Amino acid sequence: MYKLKIISSTVRPGRKGPIVARWITELAKQNKNFNVELIDLGEINLPMMDEPNHPVLKKYQHEHTKQWSAKIEEADAFIFVTGEYDYNYPAPLRNALEYLFLEWNYKAAGIVSYGGISGGTRAANSLKADLSTFKIVPLTEAVNFPFFQQNINEQNELEVTDSSHRAAQAMFKELIRWTKGLKGIREDKG
Repeated sequence: MYKLKIISSTVRPGRKGPIVARWITELAKQNKNFNVELIDLGEINLPMMDEPNHPVLKKYQHEHTKQWSAKIEEADAFIFVTGEYDYNYPAPLRNALEYLFLEWNYKAAGIVSYGGISGGTRAANSLKADLSTFKIVPLTEAVNFPFFQQNINEQNELEVTDSSHRAAQAMFKELIRWTKGLKGIREDKG
């Protein structure tokens, strides 16, 4: 089984990201290839990057960074759940990415985005570009929710269409393939 970390990126009060993240987490848990863990950046509450050394050195001074490093190091793959704020993904996610470097390398990532008319696709595209600088392989297959608040019921659950479910299954299928391939690259230390 591959260790899949699903990272919910929003932290502000009243956020809806955890609702979307819970949906994709429950769906991922049905896949026998994944050992799934949901990571909520709102609960982890990383401060703004406060390490004195560059992350490539892995000489972390703070306990919160050491814990974050261990959590990401053990992952085989990721799914980033992101809203769209001002045509981009939330700053707490960029901060969480920048804390580390080597721990992210040679792992695949799916993206689930949500927002208004664009369904968070502008945020997802920006995130894809940034993920590659951490040597993360962002997948083409993704799930996008335009006008996502219309899909949240009175119980604060996400109600999805068959097309969203199919998009998630296609993303899982590719995530497994890329994770298998990238495992060999991670094991080859050059």
